[in-house]
Amino acid sequence: MRFSHHSHEHGRDHGHGPHGHRFGPRGGRHGFGRRGWGDSDEGRGRRRRVFDSNELKLVLLKLIADQPRHGYELIRAIEDLTGGFYVPSPGVVYPTLTMLQEMGQIEEAPSSAAARKPFAVTAEGTEHLAARRQEVDALFARLAELANVQQRTDGGPVRRAMQNLRMVLINRLERGDAKAETLHDMAAILDEAAQKIERL
Repeated sequence: MRFSHHSHEHGRDHGHGPHGHRFGPRGGRHGFGRRGWGDSDEGRGRRRRVFDSNELKLVLLKLIADQPRHGYELIRAIEDLTGGFYVPSPGVVYPTLTMLQEMGQIEEAPSSAAARKPFAVTAEGTEHLAARRQEVDALFARLAELANVQQRTDGGPVRRAMQNLRMVLINRLERGDAKAETLHDMAAILDEAAQKIERL
């Protein structure tokens, strides 16, 4: 069963996927870009897209070929593959799924969950992937590289240390018994640490 463009647009305008699925926050990190990059970041006037439309079609098709998935699972899969660096928006993913379905490369798979039916690859989709294997491999290598970038720039241990330092400083200053000499010593320690980090 194919969904019409009209019903898709209606769902999108209200934050739903084509099967009536409501997209909302996931653990507070979901506006599609809190940690990483979505297809747009309109609140800050920035816009970034990792794949063009043909590349995204291949990525989604390969993920569906690996295992039947619905749109939300595909968004989460790409987020996981990039370590949170890139999260495609529903407004990009669902029209792409519509195109893949109309091209005969995917179809709705049988599912007991009527409101959320996964897509499965068709024989035509499998053949298309085989013909574009090198391009598909390169796209997934790009996803892996984005995950590496996210890991390198995430700085989890550094953030933890910064939070620890902040709490120690606040607690020490709130005691109210620090003399001028003590404050100068604290500042000297921080300055020395800054200089050492700058030389790394």
